[in-house]
Amino acid sequence: MTNNRLPDYPIPQIPDSEDLLVVGRVARAHGNRGQVIVNLETDFPEERFTAGRVLQVGPDARPRRIESVRFHQGRPVISFEGIDTMDAAEALAGAELKMARSEMEPLPADTFYHHDLVGCEVRTRDGQDIGRVTSVDGPMERSQLVISGANGEILVPLVAGICVSVDMPARTIVVDLPEGLLELNRVTGIE
Repeated sequence: MTNNRLPDYPIPQIPDSEDLLVVGRVARAHGNRGQVIVNLETDFPEERFTAGRVLQVGPDARPRRIESVRFHQGRPVISFEGIDTMDAAEALAGAELKMARSEMEPLPADTFYHHDLVGCEVRTRDGQDIGRVTSVDGPMERSQLVISGANGEILVPLVAGICVSVDMPARTIVVDLPEGLLELNRVTGIE
């Protein structure tokens, strides 16, 4: 006899919206039994999307327990408790899937969650201010810092040879930019 009981993840209290982090978005319904396909917003899908985990779903952050999950072409196909028809699944299209910051596991040294880098000030080794990180785009192996500064938006690869130090307590990132990168991103007027 097998035990089909889901792991007993507690249903968390809904934290402040600043403590909820997006880990995925419902792309669309899948099939006619209430499953949904999820577009990932995490580098750790196997940890975030497991049977029994409770995610906050949609703009009202309604807690929903994952009944089952399987991966198809790198994306999770999820069944949520209480969502068992195609119509109910279609109603979730576009909904953000969030989890509490406190539920996220610590990372190895010199590895950072994207959301922790947003807001950091970026400067060169010689102290030139580049701007502030507004987002981090791309998967872990090809991440880029999106920096807003005096010269407009600049994309900087998040790699050790360019981002030479990250000081989380000081909220600063020191970069060693390849020659010409700032000039490529400079906003110019049309004459």
